[in-house]
Amino acid sequence: MAAVSTPTPELPFSRAEYAHIYEPAEDTFLLLDALDADAALLRDGSRRLCVEIGSGSGCVSAFAAAVVGKNDCAHLCTDINPHAASATARTGSANSVALSPILSPLLSSLSSRSRAAGGLIDILLFNPPYVPTTAEEEAAAQAAGGIAGAWAGGATGTNLVEALLEDGLETILAPGGLFYLLALRANDPPALVAKMQAKGLLAEIAMQRRAGGEHLFVIRAQRPR
Repeated sequence: MAAVSTPTPELPFSRAEYAHIYEPAEDTFLLLDALDADAALLRDGSRRLCVEIGSGSGCVSAFAAAVVGKNDCAHLCTDINPHAASATARTGSANSVALSPILSPLLSSLSSRSRAAGGLIDILLFNPPYVPTTAEEEAAAQAAGGIAGAWAGGATGTNLVEALLEDGLETILAPGGLFYLLALRANDPPALVAKMQAKGLLAEIAMQRRAGGEHLFVIRAQRPR
């Protein structure tokens, strides 16, 4: 993990608890580094709503809250795993940050409300289940709402990302809103960037890193103001 100027959040969990929630790993730390590198951009303008899809331990949202550094920015965190929702709240408390967990897949009803208002989400964070699996394995993992839902991503590892794009990502983000997505090389990051650009978003690969046998990427997309 590269050095960052914003401290990594304190995580108040025992080793046994990580059997039920995703433990921060190299993909998490790459996303933290990308957010830290974009600190000035994240603090620019009025950032009132930050949402993380699949918050797991709450590490990323707690870090984002520290980077944004505004008391008037609300932080909502969705996850299908009840253990993750509880963990996110605990991480918020441990770091004196108000994180609001919601037990929900993707953005649930928040997407329609945001779209109806012309886009409400200023910062959207997503470290998705990106490991390629069979469709059956991915569906079972999502239905079970357990730890497997943090990694089983379907045939290309992008099932939930594709669903988010099809739901109208460009209309959910606020004008000037930012989306940060973690991806694996097997997910074809350039193709994901192209799909976001086709929707009118300013998208690019913001950071990448090799970690063990994986090549990880962070894609940043912004809705024009």
